[in-house]
Amino acid sequence: MARITRREFVVTGTAAGLAAAAPRAAFGRAPAVRTRQSVRPVVISSANGNRFRNGGSETCVELAFRRITAGDDVLNSLVAGVNIVELDPEDASVGYGGRPNADGVVQLDACCMHGPTRRAGGVAALEGVRTPSNVAQAVMDQTDHHLLVGPGAQIFARNMGFEIEDDLNTDRSRRMWLEWKRRIDPSHYLHPDREHARRDVDAELLAAGLLTEDERYGTINCDGISPDGQICGVTTTSGLAWKIPGRVGDSPILGAGLYLDNEVGAVGSTGRGEANLYNLTSFLITEFLRQGMTPKDAGLAGLRRIQENTVERRLLNRRGLPNFGVTFYVLNTTGDYAGVSMYVGQNSRYAVCTENGAELVPLEPLLDGAASD
Repeated sequence: MARITRREFVVTGTAAGLAAAAPRAAFGRAPAVRTRQSVRPVVISSANGNRFRNGGSETCVELAFRRITAGDDVLNSLVAGVNIVELDPEDASVGYGGRPNADGVVQLDACCMHGPTRRAGGVAALEGVRTPSNVAQAVMDQTDHHLLVGPGAQIFARNMGFEIEDDLNTDRSRRMWLEWKRRIDPSHYLHPDREHARRDVDAELLAAGLLTEDERYGTINCDGISPDGQICGVTTTSGLAWKIPGRVGDSPILGAGLYLDNEVGAVGSTGRGEANLYNLTSFLITEFLRQGMTPKDAGLAGLRRIQENTVERRLLNRRGLPNFGVTFYVLNTTGDYAGVSMYVGQNSRYAVCTENGAELVPLEPLLDGAASD
């Protein structure tokens, strides 16, 4: 009987073990196994995430990135970041001093998702709380539900110890609402002539510098990934300026204003909520990521779906294209990211923070020109 050396025994035994561990080929090729590549931590958001500091030294994305890379929970870090914007009275699109509805009341929406634990929470038409993102997180942490709305959401917030204020208007937001009230019928129900009048008034306010495109639609979305691949996201907004009381847009709705899968990536949105709601585009873009698309290609494919489904004449410009803007912020599991928009002229940049610091970078547009062309 031939003797075998120790080295030959180790090599032979290793090969046998690998063969035994390999999947049986009864159904052809063995299934592919997804492996997470090296992760580059990053935080992305709408542009206001790197514009406002609320009197402090850091913007939303800077604070969130610093905390994430220090080992804090990703969602806690992102919510702390958007709190800066929610609390800053100079940002008229979210939180305190956000755009009121047609009755002059600030109603806020927010949603958050925690990728590692597959949990989520949201609030809609919430009055009296400056930081709806915190209440959305409390819904996630303290209830078996995903969404609380209106007076029920406020009662829940009070039960959780949040301060309830009578009025979240600032002098600026109230002046703007009164200016709008003076110019147009506030009942806001859809009629072709009234819709035309609304667009004319918005155009007047934009031309006069009293309203910006960012402030018309509002919202901040912020998504991040940690060095160990944990993905979370949050979206918070005051909604469409001077909306019908009780109107809820895409921001607090899972799959619309925000969606993520810890094994795939995260997607959030700002812009015309109704277009996003109809297509559940954040969910759709996440599924495009799952198919292997890059963040940029997946985001543009989502915008293309919105374009294809926009057929009402009142929502089309003279070129037969959507007369509104929608923007998506897309992040995958390796830390690659993209910001895409319907047109380059609307919200033309978005915020990014990496180990190189925070910056505003250009969005990738789907269509040439502007929504008003």
